[in-house]
Amino acid sequence: IRKNFISFLFLSSGTGSNILSALQDLFWLLKSKVEKQLQIISVLQWVLTFLIMGIACTLILMYILCTDCWVIAALYLAWLIFDWNTPKKGGRRSQWVRNWAIWRYFRDYFPIRLVKTHNLLTTRNYIFGYHPHGIMGLGAFCNFSTEATGVSQKFPGIRPYLATLAGNFRMPILRDYLMSGGICPVNRDSIDYILSKNGSGNAIIIVVGGAAESLNCTPGKNSVTLKNRKGFVKLALRHGADLVPVYSFGENEVYKQVIFEEGSWGRWVQKKFQKHIGFAPCIFHGRGLFSSNTWGLLPYSKPITTVVGEPITVPKIDNPSQKEVDFYHSIYVDSLIKLFDKYKSKFGLPETEVLEVN
Repeated sequence: IRKNFISFLFLSSGTGSNILSALQDLFWLLKSKVEKQLQIISVLQWVLTFLIMGIACTLILMYILCTDCWVIAALYLAWLIFDWNTPKKGGRRSQWVRNWAIWRYFRDYFPIRLVKTHNLLTTRNYIFGYHPHGIMGLGAFCNFSTEATGVSQKFPGIRPYLATLAGNFRMPILRDYLMSGGICPVNRDSIDYILSKNGSGNAIIIVVGGAAESLNCTPGKNSVTLKNRKGFVKLALRHGADLVPVYSFGENEVYKQVIFEEGSWGRWVQKKFQKHIGFAPCIFHGRGLFSSNTWGLLPYSKPITTVVGEPITVPKIDNPSQKEVDFYHSIYVDSLIKLFDKYKSKFGLPETEVLEVN
């Protein structure tokens, strides 16, 4: 009884409520710190996957072949040969992987948002042109290779396929990891299969500017490499797939890059890599792992907002002429510029900002 009475006095005096309030504040502070660390870990694992997973898995597999566990590596290689063409046939997506909680932490680190402007018919196929490339295409990955921003809820009945370098699918383990997210090779065989033998309701996301565009990505700059990129339009015409312009505001803000001038030795090296290997090495940096004031591989936590524009209806023409390709390409360019101009002020850009089309 005495103990209960003391407790009553303790709480009635207000001291107990103050302690409870302080404990509650401490709990939320700790929770916030834990969530921030989980966000950093989720982004770090993806950056390392992007940069070294393919090479690391290849070396590990070669090492296992030289150990007593060589049978495991041999079985995987035998299966790899059998499974070699799967990426060209739509891949092997996993809704379980696409819904991992780690992607929600990845999303919240920046944060990344997906904005829908128009409905998409499930009776049609689509080619999304994604702009700009950025250094790593973070918005493209989060929005279309995971369910973190709700792409399946916003576009019900649409299956997104993010197209990336075909060379990634020659790397053991990495290829399976990419396919689980609905990522496919950006080559004609893969795109032809998805658009002609996989029914309707498919959306292939192509980062149109590619490696060439990544060389000019820098904070504060809104430019796209598009004038001479017409292959995706020709593919759309051959399959009667509607074209959809997509612009990611903030994609260029998350990394700082050393831009080499045209004619310099640095740009010469980058173009040689781009021509012969398919990607261009960039000298870039983000923030450090433990502090945003130091340099490192982590991107800066800047918001990325991906706006999916209005689909452009495209007829099916088995052998489109250059004139027809040019016509629909010009419509696409105009639609992308209009999309940029309509939403630029809403996402932090001045009304005077102009999208540079190279």
